[in-house]
Amino acid sequence: MNTANIRTGESILIAPDLTGADKWLSGNVIEVEHNSFVGNVITAEAEDGDIYFGREYSFKKG
Repeated sequence: MNTANIRTGESILIAPDLTGADKWLSGNVIEVEHNSFVGNVITAEAEDGDIYFGREYSFKKG
């Protein structure tokens, strides 16, 4: 997954392991934070308004 250039405001897909859904959900990046312990942490809002955050491998450009 190419997440190196994910920026705030971009459209992304959110992994089912975060959302509990059967498929990747569409959303928009709210924040990208560099965490010195785990790397980049992305916060995104799904189309239904729910907010998810996690390590960058749980997101992909959509």
